[in-house]
Amino acid sequence: MVELDDPAQLAPVVADMSWLESLAGTVLIDEWQRHPPVWDFVRRAADAGTGPGRYLLTGSAAPSSAAVHSGAGRIVRLRMRPMSLAERGLVAPTVSLGALLTGDRPRVGGESPLGLPDYVEEVLASGFPGIRTLAGRPRRLQLNGYLDRVVDRDFPELGFLVRRPATLRAWLAAYAAATSTTTSYNTLLRAATAGYGEKPAKTTTIAYRDTLERLWLLDPVPGWVPGHGHLGRLGQAPKHHLADPALAAALLGVDAGKLLTGAEAGPPVPRDGTLLGALFESLVTLSVRVYAQPHEAQISHLRLWDGRHEVDLVVERPDGAVVAVEVKLGSVIEDHDVRHLRWLAEKLGDRLLDAVVVSTGPVAYRRPDGIAVVPAGLLTT
Repeated sequence: MVELDDPAQLAPVVADMSWLESLAGTVLIDEWQRHPPVWDFVRRAADAGTGPGRYLLTGSAAPSSAAVHSGAGRIVRLRMRPMSLAERGLVAPTVSLGALLTGDRPRVGGESPLGLPDYVEEVLASGFPGIRTLAGRPRRLQLNGYLDRVVDRDFPELGFLVRRPATLRAWLAAYAAATSTTTSYNTLLRAATAGYGEKPAKTTTIAYRDTLERLWLLDPVPGWVPGHGHLGRLGQAPKHHLADPALAAALLGVDAGKLLTGAEAGPPVPRDGTLLGALFESLVTLSVRVYAQPHEAQISHLRLWDGRHEVDLVVERPDGAVVAVEVKLGSVIEDHDVRHLRWLAEKLGDRLLDAVVVSTGPVAYRRPDGIAVVPAGLLTT
């Protein structure tokens, strides 16, 4: 491992990148964006016949310079998200998203000991390996320190001078409060700057959003574009998600007690349901995205423009067939909870491979209508 955020390790790379060729085995170059010419060095090594897996480039941000080659045909890009529920080792998962994507309607079964308090703990614990082992104040300090570094260090490194750090933190808090919603960016700006005499320009907040996406801190879910017009007019606004729901909880200053009692926090942002429901959906969304990636499936959400029907997650295979996923905080799933999935099944027919409700319940099973009910902890790749 070569860590380019360490000046002592960066110096020999800057002086002579061919030094990397002398290292044996797989070479992981961390924070490669600190010296973007490394990207072109690896690209040229691939052109010269270096085999797959020789170099791994990891980084917490996209470089501000666009002077590097795309890497097409040589370098494969993968987004590495925080740990999913299955990766956290809480319970042995029994339901495979890959099996659901086959369209064979596989048998669904298994039991989970996890209850609502356990999922609340996972929202707060984070999927960052170095943070989730902490508890209480140390964990809160680490999460808030991570956010502080984004504002104080990462923004300037990408060439963006934050003139009012408090305004950026307020915008981030508004974004966190809007987790799992399609709240407009204008509404977020109003919520973030309520009581401010002089509000930042819209171009400034757009720059916030773009820079935060380059830093992998935002992970919005786009609206689904199904490729045909049988569903009616669809909303295209993205659903707001931070990279990890624990960051949203930290920005809003909530703990398990506040979440379990239904307390609201942060700037006033329109939302159906509770904050805990929104953060649980974000936790499931993070996990489903991780499970979908090996199957080359894309994740979207579906919402009619008037809100009459919506599906939390649409997992789409490359051929356009989909698995529809609803996320419910409750442990008991009733007919009312699956009405949108039934509507989508009528609209899509055979194109709908399977339909799933992810819940906090104890048992995985199929309802008489064929819809799978799966505890969040039992779902995996």
